[in-house]
Amino acid sequence: MSSLTIYMEGGGKGNSAKASLRQGMDMFLYPIKEAIRSKSWRWKLVPNGSRNEAFSSFKQAVLNDVTTIIILIVDAEDPVKTSACEHLKLRDGWDFGFTKDDNVHLMIQTMETWLVADTEALSNYYGQNFKQSVLPSANTLETIPKAEISQGLKRATKATQKGEYHKIRHASELLKRIDSSKVRQRCPSCDRLFNTVFQAIKKV
Repeated sequence: MSSLTIYMEGGGKGNSAKASLRQGMDMFLYPIKEAIRSKSWRWKLVPNGSRNEAFSSFKQAVLNDVTTIIILIVDAEDPVKTSACEHLKLRDGWDFGFTKDDNVHLMIQTMETWLVADTEALSNYYGQNFKQSVLPSANTLETIPKAEISQGLKRATKATQKGEYHKIRHASELLKRIDSSKVRQRCPSCDRLFNTVFQAIKKV
């Protein structure tokens, strides 16, 4: 049976946090999951903690399984001026000679950029005193520095009842709520992820 396996960074070292992130990302990627299930394929999403652990698990899986579509998703961390593989080779020293660029994807420059792309979902989650106006309003968010995204989220949420944005406490719940179609509109790399996987599914 064919399958799609996604290895991603995030979730920290604890099993509980990884399980929480898996649930959130599973909801965010639901259109992909639905396409997979429509073909009776297996679906597997694996949070690996650190980016190095994610890369290591991804590489091992690719080298040992030639029948499966295997994807890596990590933060870019820095501005991206090249392909995903070349960016990570230059930044992290990772060699992707064992795979192709279509299997490597970036949450540019950080996963929180995806969250900021759907301000309506953020507002509904944080409720009263959420300050949407301090978040970046650009149609395309991928040029916004990581620090600006982070500071914007903190300022927007600081006075809310849920408190200032916290990756472990809030990210998974937000991933369940944000609309992937809105994120794809404002984050071309996210759109690339969805389109690439949809095309790969069609080819098999």
